[in-house]
Amino acid sequence: MNLSQGVCDVDPPAEILSAVKTAIDDGRAAYSNLAGIVELREAIAHKMRSFNGISADPVREIAVTVGAAGAFACVAMATLNPGDEVVVFSPFYSYYTDTLALLDVKVRFVATHPPDWSYDSADLRDAFGPKTKMVVINTPSNPTGKVFSREELAEIAALAKAHDALIVSDEIYEYITFDADHVSVATLPDADNRTITLSGASKAYAVTGWRVGYAVGPADIVEKMLVVNDLFYICAPTPLQYGVLAGMELPDRYYAELRSDYRAKRDLLADTLRTIGFTPYMPQGAFYMMADFGAGRFSNSMAAAEEILESVGVASVPGAPFHAIPDEGETQLRFCFAKRWDDLKEACRRLGELKSP
Repeated sequence: MNLSQGVCDVDPPAEILSAVKTAIDDGRAAYSNLAGIVELREAIAHKMRSFNGISADPVREIAVTVGAAGAFACVAMATLNPGDEVVVFSPFYSYYTDTLALLDVKVRFVATHPPDWSYDSADLRDAFGPKTKMVVINTPSNPTGKVFSREELAEIAALAKAHDALIVSDEIYEYITFDADHVSVATLPDADNRTITLSGASKAYAVTGWRVGYAVGPADIVEKMLVVNDLFYICAPTPLQYGVLAGMELPDRYYAELRSDYRAKRDLLADTLRTIGFTPYMPQGAFYMMADFGAGRFSNSMAAAEEILESVGVASVPGAPFHAIPDEGETQLRFCFAKRWDDLKEACRRLGELKSP
């Protein structure tokens, strides 16, 4: 039972599947505009106004990309040079740091701490310096499920403005929140005209393999991103863009039901982990849960993941690689609860067979 990768093992909405089939039947197999089909960019602009509170020109300030990861790669290659520094919060999503490593960019980490994954303001200030060109935010976060508060985002934005740094805000899990409101940093005064907001279809519509994401930001940066997007990807898959367009027309109740379903799955997994002696750190959003199994129970996080997989057939992810200082995650595992109910219940039943220390 795979509770490791964030593959969204649930059924996509029928509306988007139907729209893709129609696009294929209608012969929409050619390249799209490198920025994405205009109908989708217009829908993104509408969604950004109504949900995020951000106004964007669909012609000059929106780029449809090959996933949110592709959007991040484009903005990084379009704006950073070797020797530049980027601020990243730890625990972190490794695609950010791996991409930055390829570009010979130095990462300055800011640690967040359980149980609520808060950071120290002094650590944040110390991470910024004369070479800082960008700060990366992921809210809600993978792997912790942290949702950055308005106050935290304001502090980050103020430092970015003071150092004339860009803000890249990955908000791919924006519709999946439980105990906190999602705030887009681009709505804050200090973040105006320096923020690139990333999102996409993968998590909201359970289509992680479709690879359709988007970036919204200042026209001069989006223009440079599109040069990179064209060079490496040409365009996002054309028929799948029509499917995402149909998804963006879904009613608000779809997202309310999505949140309710994931909340119930989160609570089931947390209750299960508590019964076997783990300490789950309750996520405020997304569909991952970091959990601590305690010192001495396993030799390290890799051994814990391997032993649990071997003994009860449930896969998880070792916590150490998510941390800038791996030792800080050696008693942690990450579990993903984006699963069909029957599969998640079976995984929890198997986990229940583990003996509590």
